[in-house]
Amino acid sequence: MTGTLMTTYAPLPVTFERGEGVWLWDTKGERYLDAVAGVAVCNLGHAHPAVTEAICTQSKQLMHTSNLYGIANQERLGDALTSLSGMDSVFFSNSGAEANEAAIKLARLYGSKRNISNPTTVVMEQSFHGRTMATLTATGNRKVQAGFEPLLKGFVRIPYGDLDALEALSGNPDIVAVLVESVQGEGGVNIPPSGYLSGIRALCDSNEWLMMTDEIQTGMGRTGRNFACQHEGVLPDVMTLAKGLGNGMPIGACLARGEAAELFAPGSHGSTFGGNPLACAAGLAVIDVMKSESIAESAEKLGEYISNKLFDALDSDDAVIAIRNLGCMIGIELAHPCTELVRMAFEQKLLINVTAERVVRLLPPLTMTYSEADQLCDTLASLIQQFLASQA
Repeated sequence: MTGTLMTTYAPLPVTFERGEGVWLWDTKGERYLDAVAGVAVCNLGHAHPAVTEAICTQSKQLMHTSNLYGIANQERLGDALTSLSGMDSVFFSNSGAEANEAAIKLARLYGSKRNISNPTTVVMEQSFHGRTMATLTATGNRKVQAGFEPLLKGFVRIPYGDLDALEALSGNPDIVAVLVESVQGEGGVNIPPSGYLSGIRALCDSNEWLMMTDEIQTGMGRTGRNFACQHEGVLPDVMTLAKGLGNGMPIGACLARGEAAELFAPGSHGSTFGGNPLACAAGLAVIDVMKSESIAESAEKLGEYISNKLFDALDSDDAVIAIRNLGCMIGIELAHPCTELVRMAFEQKLLINVTAERVVRLLPPLTMTYSEADQLCDTLASLIQQFLASQA
């Protein structure tokens, strides 16, 4: 790293220059198995030929005009996303944080139109929604917020997975929306109890609140459905996407339906680069591959295979608290802080992630083969056993 970059990251001592499928090659020619996929971004693996071709073709034709004019790819991608999700309309941005920012603004507009002077959004403990001022305020992690006070008003926080806590807020005249991750990623791969999302839907309906689902990490087939809320048959009022939508090309989307889809008007929100022809070409290619290769269905089976194999290898150790998965969103919770495992795995040419201090998080490309999954599981299980033995 050079001294010209702000120290917002502490990267591992490696620079990658090429990728293919689940593999990355560094500048020395060493090959690594990537079980993080750019933090759930490269769902189709690195350098997927269909996405690469779409980007190359579009870059030769037109990359940017701005939203002052019609953009054919944006309209096509909007149609594809609303068809997949059951939503009515889309606002395109450049990232997940921007998508969530748009959702929060929709909630406040919704409240304003109801003459609510302090429109308030319910958010969850241990959540992560981004690093803009509004989204870091919504995030349930003090480390993200520290030093950036004063935070914004208009949020109330409750425990994730607790419908009783949400029901206790019924009748609060200031509440206008509930913002919830369908599965908490940064919080430790926290999968909500069965009926949680459908319970939120029912409470939002009875209180006339907007239900807003953050599908930035869980969307685009990651959990075995196109969107994780579909596991419970839930249709939210607002849904946010990013990460896997572009397979590496920066793009975000805020989808809405019903009244929420009619709130924005010309001048009320915007983005210079959002929905540009290049990013939307990548998004269209991703959706085409998702459909033609049945990516969501494959992710469900692959995630179960990896989780079961890790369970068989690690279940006898009492220091393994839990192995959780929904599709290819997998967390191995240990009894000890385990960030050291990231470097241990790196030394074995395996890329993993640790979140919430004690949870090994796996977000492999959804195109991973079963032989590659075996390599991942065998290497990781051995490393976890070594690490836990050192803590005994």
